[in-house]
Amino acid sequence: MTETCESNAHVLQTLAGTVAGVVMALFAITAAATTGDYELNNAWQDYISNQSAEKPAYKFPHATCFRVAALAHDVPESLLLAIARGESDFEATARSRASAHGVMQIRWPDTANHLGIYRLRDLYDPCTNIDAGARYVQELLARYSGNLHLALAAYNYGPSRISTNGDGVPPGAVWYSGYIYRHLTYVLGDSALRKPPPDTLYSNIGQSTLLTFGEPYRAEAFIVRIEKQSPGITLDWFRRGTGKFEVIMTYADRAAYDRGARQLASAGFRLD
Repeated sequence: MTETCESNAHVLQTLAGTVAGVVMALFAITAAATTGDYELNNAWQDYISNQSAEKPAYKFPHATCFRVAALAHDVPESLLLAIARGESDFEATARSRASAHGVMQIRWPDTANHLGIYRLRDLYDPCTNIDAGARYVQELLARYSGNLHLALAAYNYGPSRISTNGDGVPPGAVWYSGYIYRHLTYVLGDSALRKPPPDTLYSNIGQSTLLTFGEPYRAEAFIVRIEKQSPGITLDWFRRGTGKFEVIMTYADRAAYDRGARQLASAGFRLD
């Protein structure tokens, strides 16, 4: 009887420790998400106030479609380009496992029908898709009183899952807002490393895949580590379908590729 009680006490103690560990882990995740939530909200507000009228740093695919949609729906062109780069990398025939289609990854059928598109093939027309995405962003901005961070969270998670007062934004939605913000920095050419010569075609920029991760935070941590060790390298990452996060090196020409390869090697990573 005593052995049984001691055994049960040990089990309860172990379970208590496990539960405590889980609670602490969840608290840490929630705290990190809350911090990111606050910082991203400020970053997007700064963008709206100071950078939203800036011209894109590259000549991106479907440029006329983006320009027309931005003007028609009073949405910054650079924002639409950032969403498109993060969602599909401008691929008109992109399709996700979540049944999102085209350049702006409009979900079929619910979101598409809500935006007045009733034929799936229409989502593969770049201008139709981009216009729909711009209208959706405009609608979400109105819903969230101009709060771009919350509008982007809703673009990813759906407006029914993001409260209008910003309470309880899911960590995944916070991640998505940060993910699009990083693509925005590329679109705008936020540094000397990313600022290309005038009229550079985006299609002429090379991409070399370094690694694919199963979790976004691992891809982000890898980029932070490499960029810290080699500040001159230009890295980016893309969500490629469900559960795949691809880190790439971008380069303008062979000389830039070779320079990046040397920098990666000095950081302990070799291109195949």
